[in-house]
Amino acid sequence: MKSKLAALLLLLVACAASAEVTPGSVRCGRLLDVRTGRVLTNQVISFDSSGVIISIGPAGTATIDLPNATCLPGLIDVHTHITGDATMHGYRALGISIPRETTIGVKNARITLRAGFTTLRNVGAEGFTDVAVRDAINAGDIEGPRMLVSGPALGITGGHCDDDLLPFEYHRTAEGVADGPWAARQKVREVIKYGADVIKICASGGVLSKGDEAAAPQYTLEEMQAIAAEAHKLGRKVAAHAHGGESIKDAIRAGIDSIEHSSLIDDEGIRLAKQHGTYLVFDIYNDDYILAMGEKSGMLPESIAKEKQIGRLQRENFRRAFQAGAKMAFGTDAGVYPHGDNAKQFAKMVEWGMKPLDAIQAATINAADLLGWSDKVGALEKGHFADLIAVEGDPLADVKVLENVRFVMKGGAVVRNDFARH
Repeated sequence: MKSKLAALLLLLVACAASAEVTPGSVRCGRLLDVRTGRVLTNQVISFDSSGVIISIGPAGTATIDLPNATCLPGLIDVHTHITGDATMHGYRALGISIPRETTIGVKNARITLRAGFTTLRNVGAEGFTDVAVRDAINAGDIEGPRMLVSGPALGITGGHCDDDLLPFEYHRTAEGVADGPWAARQKVREVIKYGADVIKICASGGVLSKGDEAAAPQYTLEEMQAIAAEAHKLGRKVAAHAHGGESIKDAIRAGIDSIEHSSLIDDEGIRLAKQHGTYLVFDIYNDDYILAMGEKSGMLPESIAKEKQIGRLQRENFRRAFQAGAKMAFGTDAGVYPHGDNAKQFAKMVEWGMKPLDAIQAATINAADLLGWSDKVGALEKGHFADLIAVEGDPLADVKVLENVRFVMKGGAVVRNDFARH
């Protein structure tokens, strides 16, 4: 028995050692400085055993050579639903158990990381399934991005963040429902107790929910003020789902840190966002998927009708907000569409007013700032994690090359290297 135990311990030590990062370096034929937009040539990025960058420069040997590639920081998506399945919307979602949702998240985390997104913020998951996925990634049990997670989203009774698919006799209420300022404060405390890094709330109605209008206000100013105060006191930021113009303005006035969707924001809302330094997150790729695949994915007919009402308006307001100089971060609502397709939003951002560098900055330095991780991710700089991706071609000339990431490294560990196949 003792010999078997000793052998098991040796095996565990060996496995632990194999999971450690070996100090090394990557040579990039081209390297995009996302802060300035400059493209540097023949750069060597060196990192230590903790997966942190220790130097970047034009000289030195490299353990990994990417002479024909363009390197960028690992991408960041600040609005995902990692445990969601894009084929299981509407009533189909009722058949997904909490354990099953967790395993879906395990699959999607790997897909997302391999698509070049080395960091994400998850804003809404039932049963704290995203907490489980985050913890498994952090423990090294599964492959996935760095994650900040919210657990269940907070909302009003009968609102977008409640469960309105079942009739009265089931007495079903979503776990994040809280009405009134003090109940909302208590719910903030509860989700933090069970692992939330960020608080997600529903300030307005939504597209994919049943029986509400996307533009209709839900949480009141007083409720959102209580949520923001409680979350900030406990060291958490707040993300507010808000399509309607009044809800957007109330959320900003309440001190919410980011407005998700931002579909019907008006000039006053843009002015307030600039005044308060509030980030706007527009998921402008979603419209294509919902209108093309919504019915096949189980979305309710009323959801598709609502998307037809606000989809184009959201894109027009995205352009207006960007031109006005509002702070914007890259968020896609992954899970509404298939995970791994996150980068398809870059082309939409360029189509609706951004230059490729602007869109890339939204998914790197801006997103890192929103997460409070500017000293860790979002740029290839000394002291940051060695999170980097590489593509063929020039993303400043054709941002669509980001849809075909061929090399991914997270914290100094290679996740994929398609260049090595040649």
